[in-house]
Amino acid sequence: MRNKYAIIIICIVALVIIEKENNIISRVSDKLTLIRTPQTEPPGPYNASSALVVMDDNGSYPEDGIQAGRKHILLMATTRTGSSFVGEFFNQQGGNMFYLFEPLWHVERMLSIGSSGTNASTSVWVYRDVLQHLFLCNFSMLERFISPPPQDHVTPALFRRESSKALCEEQVCSPVVKDVFERYHCKTRRCGPLNLTLASEVCLGKQHRVIKTVRVRQLDTLRSLVEDPRLDMTLIQLVRDPRAILASRMVAFASKYQNWKSWAVNGDIPIEDEEVKRLEGNCNNIRISAELGLSQPKWLKNRYMLVRYEDIARYPMQKAAEMYNFTGIPMTTQARDWILKSTHASTEASGVYSTQKNSSEQVEKWRLSIPFKLAQVVQKVCGPTMKLFGYRFVDSEQTLLNRSFSLLEEKQFI
Repeated sequence: MRNKYAIIIICIVALVIIEKENNIISRVSDKLTLIRTPQTEPPGPYNASSALVVMDDNGSYPEDGIQAGRKHILLMATTRTGSSFVGEFFNQQGGNMFYLFEPLWHVERMLSIGSSGTNASTSVWVYRDVLQHLFLCNFSMLERFISPPPQDHVTPALFRRESSKALCEEQVCSPVVKDVFERYHCKTRRCGPLNLTLASEVCLGKQHRVIKTVRVRQLDTLRSLVEDPRLDMTLIQLVRDPRAILASRMVAFASKYQNWKSWAVNGDIPIEDEEVKRLEGNCNNIRISAELGLSQPKWLKNRYMLVRYEDIARYPMQKAAEMYNFTGIPMTTQARDWILKSTHASTEASGVYSTQKNSSEQVEKWRLSIPFKLAQVVQKVCGPTMKLFGYRFVDSEQTLLNRSFSLLEEKQFI
């Protein structure tokens, strides 16, 4: 009898422990649960199967014209490739554009906190699913990663809200709430915390949707997004000379690149060091994605475009027109004027994080700041990537500093 009671007590204790563990697991997995139930995008004011018509300067389509198809564009890049600047080409398009700046920042941050470092094998699929929801104007999945959690779908914490013109329009500008601090508040008008329900409604009313991200590194993970029949996806991959990227990161993220600075001054660079291996891995991911895109498999045919930052910096209007033409979106006078103004910015306006650049001066400015020793390391670990994109190698400090010798091959990409 005693043994029977002892067994019962052990079972009860075990059940209590299991229940506690399940509660802990549940709280973590709530962040990672991927919603896979079929969704139907609410009908918008436009017919997706109709032919393209010319947009007027206000970003509107003629009421009696044949309406254009809705387009979904993902601008994918890595940090310090000029993606914020290029993203503005679309953000400045006008009233029919819904542009989001780095919404996956919240996802990366939450996954990093929850697992003491982002798990790459998990994050790529979460990124993809969050992007899918956002392209359908559904913010519910993103809400689960915003901290602190939105209350009744209202948040003062959306990362870089002010970088999206659509999120600061009058329709989504709620009243200011006293004593509520919004770090990324709108600059064009005084708004309160962002109501994500209103943001969804504004998104649904827009003709085109563009998302800019530096957190998607593997093109093949986006296949289901491209093949989703509810989306008309175009992927634009922005690349830049990896030597220039390193030089820029050493300025923008100085505290994270102290080892590189030390190596440049004090001696040999350990090729097997974790930071060097990370650089090599990043280069390989970029190259593998580009090789896949340029090979034009059936699912990517006419849906992938590779653009070098250096070409945009040298020929901003031409490259902007090419991107607009490729995506099937008409460029407005408003976007054209912004590009002209912002690519001839003064020195004072061309800061590290600025979206205004004197483009022609920025192309190879990095050559004067990166030590030759570091350039050599980048060439060694990122050589195949540089060759694919047409970046010339330097074999001496004199060549590196000689800006009359171009490090850019003239090259055409799809």
